[in-house]
Amino acid sequence: MVSAEAGIDALVLAVNPLANTRIAGLTAKERALRVAKRVGANRVLVVEDTTQVAGWRDGRTCPLLILSAEQLVHTPLAAPLVSAALPGDGIVAAVVPVGALVQDLTTGAYAGAMIATGTRADAVLAAIVGGDTQLTSFVEGATEIPHGSIARAPIRTPEEQRAAHRLLYQILVKPQDNAITRYLYRPISFPLTRMLVWTPITPNQISYVVAILVAIGLYFTAQPSHASATLGTVIILIASYVDCCDGEVARVKLLSSKFGAWVDTVIDELSSVGYTVALGWHCHLIYGPRFFGALPFDPWLLGIWISLPAFAVTIYCIYYNIIVAVGSANSQDYVGSFEVVPGKEEGSVKLVPAAPNAPNAPNAPNAPNAPNAPNAPNAPNAPNAPNAIVTTRSLPGWLQWLATYAPYVVRRDFISWGAVILAALHWTHGAFITLVLGAAVTGAIVAIDHIKLRSLRRAIISRGLVIEAP
Repeated sequence: MVSAEAGIDALVLAVNPLANTRIAGLTAKERALRVAKRVGANRVLVVEDTTQVAGWRDGRTCPLLILSAEQLVHTPLAAPLVSAALPGDGIVAAVVPVGALVQDLTTGAYAGAMIATGTRADAVLAAIVGGDTQLTSFVEGATEIPHGSIARAPIRTPEEQRAAHRLLYQILVKPQDNAITRYLYRPISFPLTRMLVWTPITPNQISYVVAILVAIGLYFTAQPSHASATLGTVIILIASYVDCCDGEVARVKLLSSKFGAWVDTVIDELSSVGYTVALGWHCHLIYGPRFFGALPFDPWLLGIWISLPAFAVTIYCIYYNIIVAVGSANSQDYVGSFEVVPGKEEGSVKLVPAAPNAPNAPNAPNAPNAPNAPNAPNAPNAPNAPNAIVTTRSLPGWLQWLATYAPYVVRRDFISWGAVILAALHWTHGAFITLVLGAAVTGAIVAIDHIKLRSLRRAIISRGLVIEAP
């Protein structure tokens, strides 16, 4: 067996004119090129003339990935091949799984992607040089690997191309999206994203536009008039809609990056802190220190000073959680409670989100003796735990409803709309007080979660166990 972790070469077969068909702003060959790089190809050659292949490998013996660009190609077509156990001298091929989203090919049919190793890689190269770009003869006897969902689609006719667009845009619905995001934000951000993908604008450039809009919104919010504060709040709401587009464009055009994720994250967090401070300063200017009577201090400035450390605690605890325990850069992946499952190696364990009604986490260090939990590593993105507040016992219906929906009120998407409504009603003081209280309560909740997480990690380490990286 060989491993693709040491590196692979990749060929994108783009001899057919269909490879120049544009889907969501990218030609089929450019999309296949990005897929190859996304799954780890070190060297990629886009083959528009089969004579290009002669001598290209120059003696390299690493696995060879071949992608057909006569169709829409997305990452789940190639990723299962790269993660498969590759033969030392053979071929693994992507095939259509049972229940595929696209039904133009029968179950088990070759799906247009393969990895060849050893002498079989040399034979595939020789066949391509000889003009064979379909490579169907090499699929016979190959190890068949079912491709993932939203992996491929035909693009031969205008109707197939429209269907390919619709298929691809399904990746924009994230499991973390709550009802507010899904029904208030996505219906507007989706059309904007569909327009932006056809432009050269990058996701990071969209993030910079969001930062500029937020800065303008904060300036107006901090002014001593309700009209100005309302205008500033509306601008920040608009920025939150544009903010949805950077990630959507990145996913559609395969431009996601850790740097981009962190740029988006930093802007999001600074906008939350900045809006609270700007609104507090607005209240300080328009209401003054006597709003609550003869207080010996300015309550609005005090609110600002209370919110700042609360935000700092919240941000630290959330990002410790998602970086160290979850392995993410997205605050929506925050997990309040963990349990422990056996790791891949003997003497190691892995932290996974606690399922509803799961046993209490403090007893989790005994988990190495527990049965395997094969789907646990995917739990952060899984939509099978609808409660935002994980409970360890069954709740009455009304409490179950609160556990599911009450946490929405502290989410940025809900706050943006709520702030606009309150500003329009000239209740900016109420909005500010709510934000300060929300920051304080959220800071307290995540601080408690943080202490529990730290205690759990210390308990595991004290037992001589190793915690696997997420």
